[in-house]
Amino acid sequence: MRLHTTTWGSGDRIALLVHGIMSDHRTWRRVGPALAERGYRAVGVDLRGHGASGRAERPEEYTPWDHADDLVETLPARAELAIGHSLGGLALAYAVERLAPRRAVYADPAWHLPAGEEGYRPELFTQGKSLTRDHIRILNPRWAAEDLDIETETIRLWDERTAHGLVPSVGADLWPVKPAVPSLVLLADPSVLVGPEDARTLEERGFRVRSIAGAGHTLHRDDFDGFMTALDEWI
Repeated sequence: MRLHTTTWGSGDRIALLVHGIMSDHRTWRRVGPALAERGYRAVGVDLRGHGASGRAERPEEYTPWDHADDLVETLPARAELAIGHSLGGLALAYAVERLAPRRAVYADPAWHLPAGEEGYRPELFTQGKSLTRDHIRILNPRWAAEDLDIETETIRLWDERTAHGLVPSVGADLWPVKPAVPSLVLLADPSVLVGPEDARTLEERGFRVRSIAGAGHTLHRDDFDGFMTALDEWI
């Protein structure tokens, strides 16, 4: 599926930006322009089922591998930089060899989705469809007002069936065996998706791993300055 894209800047270097579940390209509203100021042409996608991109016919067509194939079909290969957040980090990991960016950044990637004692329950995500702006503010006290407004709108547009597409990946070993390109993993503090032991394993496999002190899962919205500082050596 060809995805909707938005571009910031017109530089010779290309940066790819891939958002997480329930969001769209607008999650990068500050990151895209910041990269443009550094000479990049930053290209943000809306994953299938999100934003202005198309919807799948069946819930089963929202797997991470479907998202990865969409990225390859839509985005230019051999970009200077690719950044994926959460589900976007999972999709990017399965597309990265084909996209072949010069460097990759995985922001609190969803490489492990535990089944839990009661098994995976898509409603843990789908109930997010009913979140109001006040709920989002309570869950994300560090977000700017504009981000609260954007998230309210992106949730309204989001196809909650994407949560059902995650079923094949729950409990599966989705950890990358090695980085296909030089790769940085940025983590929340603490991260609920990548624990300390997981972080050590990733380092042993050749990933650079850093945490952004005090930041929640959506690092670039919780602490934009900290996020950009963590990228200094990579951009």
